[in-house]
Amino acid sequence: MTLRQRPGRVQHLRLQHLRRRLLRAHHLRRHSLTAGQRARQAANLANGSTLLGLAVAGAARTRLQRGPRGLLLAAGYGWRLPVAGAFTLGNVVLCRCSTEALQDRPELLGHEEKHCSQYAWCLGLPFIPLYLLAAGWSVLRTGNPGTGNFFERRAGLQAGGYPLHGQRAWS
Repeated sequence: MTLRQRPGRVQHLRLQHLRRRLLRAHHLRRHSLTAGQRARQAANLANGSTLLGLAVAGAARTRLQRGPRGLLLAAGYGWRLPVAGAFTLGNVVLCRCSTEALQDRPELLGHEEKHCSQYAWCLGLPFIPLYLLAAGWSVLRTGNPGTGNFFERRAGLQAGGYPLHGQRAWS
């Protein structure tokens, strides 16, 4: 017995198959990382900074979720320090808001991603005292911890919510 198909049926099935393949490829592409992002992820795992971020996220009882470009987003951070709305430990971005609210601010997420790369370049945990020294120097020079901070300037002052120009603390 031979089954007959309607004339347009074969074309319709081919289009469905093509659509499924495109959606699958888009899904894989969306979650695939560049070589640089994979290197940053591996470096921050090896140097312990991402593990520290995961430990702080767990201790602060945040909601952890996989984010874009190899980042881990920890929403609902409620501890007093640091005062910032979002901060980074390794590849973990801890924020006081929801992950949806953070992802709705791509400039801030990009700013925090640059800090992830800075952790890798500083070989992990040495980033923290180096950042604190730079923030202290910035306070002395400009009156705030971000404007004169080398790390914040490299990550983008405006994207991080810092003023472009500060006032000297002693003037």
